[in-house]
Amino acid sequence: MQKEKNVLLILDDGSIFKGKSFGYEKAIAGEVVFNTAMMGYPESLTDPSYSGQIMTLTFPLVGNYGVPPRSEKDGLSTFMESEKIHAEGIIVCDYSWEYSHWNAVESLESWLKSEKVVGIYGIDTRELTKLLREKGSMKGKIVFPEENGELKPENDVPFVDPNLINQVARVSCKEVITYGNGKKKVLLVDCGVKHNIIRCLLKRDVTVIRVPWDYDFNTIEYDGLFISNGPGDPNMCDVTVQNIRKALNGDKPIFGICMGNQLLSKAGGANIYKLKYGHRSHNQPVRMVGTNRCFITSQNHGYAVDNATLTSDWEPFFINMNDNTNEGIKHKTKPFFSVQFHPEAASGPTDTEFLFDKFVEML
Repeated sequence: MQKEKNVLLILDDGSIFKGKSFGYEKAIAGEVVFNTAMMGYPESLTDPSYSGQIMTLTFPLVGNYGVPPRSEKDGLSTFMESEKIHAEGIIVCDYSWEYSHWNAVESLESWLKSEKVVGIYGIDTRELTKLLREKGSMKGKIVFPEENGELKPENDVPFVDPNLINQVARVSCKEVITYGNGKKKVLLVDCGVKHNIIRCLLKRDVTVIRVPWDYDFNTIEYDGLFISNGPGDPNMCDVTVQNIRKALNGDKPIFGICMGNQLLSKAGGANIYKLKYGHRSHNQPVRMVGTNRCFITSQNHGYAVDNATLTSDWEPFFINMNDNTNEGIKHKTKPFFSVQFHPEAASGPTDTEFLFDKFVEML
């Protein structure tokens, strides 16, 4: 019989959910969001875009296939999306104490505890998700009361809005890192890059030069510019936007993903706004504008580009078929484009990986 410790999820609207702990036991606070993917918790937990967030998984059973090894190849994680877990915590309905998978080396519980990340189960994630859909993503905290139910002040923490903190600065690399030895050089601005983005570029025979989010990359020689995904409010990255704006004066190809879509749009003069509860799943349908070509995409973002504010030099590239929000932009005359979804998937559908080919062909 597993030892179960009572835990409370408290939202800033006063809602309280009672559950049990299966991760590291410490009080935490962040933005509570939900992800409707059916699998991929190792990839999602290590996605830097979840920095500052408490992730609710809507799929009811989590942990049944364990966690893969923390192996590396060429400086990149083999099975994860970064070097560590970035989510503040994880909320699930039913945790599987037993796991079985050919590539698993430990349980989700032991992984969370080793990285000091909170995990709770026994929560009605259906009710929680309905609440977040109605009211939008909310500030929340996970706290551990005494056995009698009393919550002592020393066990409590204040609510935190992670969007008021520069999350990109927290997760970006601190120095220039070079990968591969390909014919063309891609300058990658690291706003919180997923490792599979770098893998997708490397297998197309390019050299990737990864630089911090605030690095003035206009001083480096490169063949193409890549702007990565990342967490938090893109309005925190004005330094990056200014550097991108300088690059727009040239003609070298530019490709952005997720946060990269928002930063490229801002550099081009468009506005960004916060979505009510964001897009976090493996099944977001998008349509390529001007065609009937539709794709199923993996997504993880809370902000979006306002199509109405795109300047005359730009046009929408893709549109979300659920809510008609922007899913990408492209320049009308120059080789600049970006997408809001994740063509590198990991985990998720690979329908749109051809966009990497499109970018590399431009170099």
